[in-house]
Order: sequence, then C-alpha cells, then structure tokens
Amino acid sequence: MAGASFAYEQGQQGRRVLLLERDLSQPDRIVGELLQPGGYMALKSLGLEHCVDDIDSQKVYGYCMFKNGEEAKVGYPLQGMGDDVAGRSFHHGRFVQRLRQAAACCSSLTVRQGIVKRLVNDRGEDWEEGQVVTGVKYKSASDGKDRTALAHLTIVCDGMYSSFRSKLGKGDIKHPSYFVGLLLKDVKLPHPNYGHVVLASPSPVLFYPISSNEVRCLVDYPGEKLPPMTSGALHEYLVEKIAPQVPDILRDAFCKAVNEGRIRTMQNKQLTSTPLHQPGALLLGDSFNMRHPLTGGGMTVALSDTLLLCKMLQPLSNFNSSVETCDATSAFYVKRKPLSATVNTLANALYMVFCSTGSTAQEEMRQACFDYLKLGGVYSAGPVSLLSGGY
Repeated sequence: MAGASFAYEQGQQGRRVLLLERDLSQPDRIVGELLQPGGYMALKSLGLEHCVDDIDSQKVYGYCMFKNGEEAKVGYPLQGMGDDVAGRSFHHGRFVQRLRQAAACCSSLTVRQGIVKRLVNDRGEDWEEGQVVTGVKYKSASDGKDRTALAHLTIVCDGMYSSFRSKLGKGDIKHPSYFVGLLLKDVKLPHPNYGHVVLASPSPVLFYPISSNEVRCLVDYPGEKLPPMTSGALHEYLVEKIAPQVPDILRDAFCKAVNEGRIRTMQNKQLTSTPLHQPGALLLGDSFNMRHPLTGGGMTVALSDTLLLCKMLQPLSNFNSSVETCDATSAFYVKRKPLSATVNTLANALYMVFCSTGSTAQEEMRQACFDYLKLGGVYSAGPVSLLSGGY
C-alpha cells in the first residue's frame, strides 16, 4: 500500500519509477481494512482519494464501546472538514488494487511482478553495509529469470514480514497477540458507520463494516501462541468464552460465522526501529514501524509517512547524487515522529488498558477509561482526534 502510493506520487512528478510487487493478484487479508480520517486526508493530499471509490467502501464516523451492558459512543470531531472527510473501511485487497491501478496509469512508471532477492551496489553486485544502495536483484514472474534493476533511490516497503529490515534498520519486534478474523454477512451493526469495540475478557473484540453487507469481526487473542486449528480449542474459545460477551444484536451472526465461516488468524506485531541511514535506500511502512492494530492506525501512519517523504524529496530535480538525496531525507525519521509516535503510543497503551488481566487495579483503569470517553464532547474529542491521525 505504501509502495504503490509513493510510486504514484513520484510518477506524477514525472520521475521514472519501477514498482516491483511480489504478487499483483488482489490481496486477501483480515487487517488493513480501516483507514482513519487522518489517513484519508493524507491519501487526498497524495491525489489518491479516488481509490476509496467504487470498492463499496463505508464511511466511518467514530467508535462505540461496549462494556458490561453499557455503551460509550464517541465520534470523530469532523466539523468543518468537508463532507468527504471521514474514516473509510473496505476490503483491503480492493483498495490495494485501486492504488496499483492508479500507479500503473502514470506514463513514467513501470509495474512488474517479481520477488526482490537482494540489494545491489554501484557495480550491480550484492550490496554490503557501508556501500551505496543502487538498486535490487529480483526474480521476474514473467519468465522466471533473475534481473537487476538499478536506481538512484530504492524505497523498501515490503511489509510486516520484511526481508530487508535488518539491513536498513535495527528493530525490536514484539508479538502481543493474534487477531482471529470472522466475516459476518447481512447483519446490521447497532450503530451504522461506526466501529464497535467490545471490552471483553480477556481482550477486546472489534466489529466494523467493510462493505454494504459485510462486517469484519476481529477477536483479539492475547499471547504468542494460538491453539492448533485442528484441535477445536479455538472454536470452543470463540463460542463459549467470547460469544456470551458479544452484544445481543450481533451474537447470532457471530456464532453463525464461527460455525459456518472461515476462521482466519494473523499475528499482531509491534515494531520500533532505529534507521541505519544507508545511502540510496529508505525503509517505509510496516517494514519500518508497526503498532498494535487495535485502533487501525497502520495505514494512516504509512500514508502520512509517504506524504512526508514525498514532500522532502520534491525540491530535488533528480536523485543522481546519493549525498544530496541522503541530506534531503536525513530528517525524515525525526519529522515523522510527532504523528507516528502519537498514534503508536495511543494504540499500544489502549490495548494494554482495554485488556482484562483479572487484577482490581487493571479493571479500575479500564472502567475509568471507558467512563471518561463516555462523557463525550471535549473529553473524547482530543484523544479520538489524536488517535485518528492528528488531522
């Protein structure tokens, strides 16, 4: 998502760009389905707001939290922002395909499918630390041959399972939990066009629309291990432990999805990185930075980072000088922090607060947070605005 967005903007500037994708077929994931208002505004600044059109995306205006039969509804403070400004939820793959299509329409941009194997130096040989990165070697999907693509600037954005993260940065990865994903069909949410957060025990359950007739449910399962799918333990956990805590209006659809649907899982990751500032290359997106996905901040941070990097590169007529390019982008990882650190900190902190550990102090904190946000108005506007991308 970050790569296609960055490639599009550079193509719009008339720069020659090669966009390498591991797989050009439509992705099918259970995360990356909620774009916060701040992320939409970054998308709009990149000229890509049309990519949320014609994919049955849904506007999202805030959250409703549920706890022990009580509700706390908080909206994004969007007054005066324009009718189009809101969160957006959608099928992740449809959105990615729209971004790729937009990039492919740029005359100076080439899209190819291939697996990038390694970075290369100015001699086209395998890159080593201390050398200037001048491109990549990749295996072409069209003929299976290994090819070399040379470039003055290489943007590495190969996602949460990045193969190149360790070469361009030092990262600390944590695995706090898993998301267990379900798809509920033809069900009405208690509050249309809102995300729903159930403060269940032991950890939150999310519901949000991803099309006009589909609702995504994500059950957080804390810890670094899931029970084997074949054991039936996960099915039992969802039906016996989680279902009774789901709001009445959604419980039947939840149980039906568990019993008849496709249960999917994905490990959640938190990543903080220290960049190594290798000349000729930069890390972007989830390959560089991740936070707990409870609040759906990933795409917002990635698009905001993309927009910032594009602005920093815009004054350069070309990237021929690795020194000038490195100077122009040296402050990128500092300038991104006001937004990214805010979204990251709130996401990780809220996850810890919203989990139920069984201790009295933890439950009091969870109840206090719920009660505070339930006050609405100025009490919820600040935190929710920060959480949604600081627009």
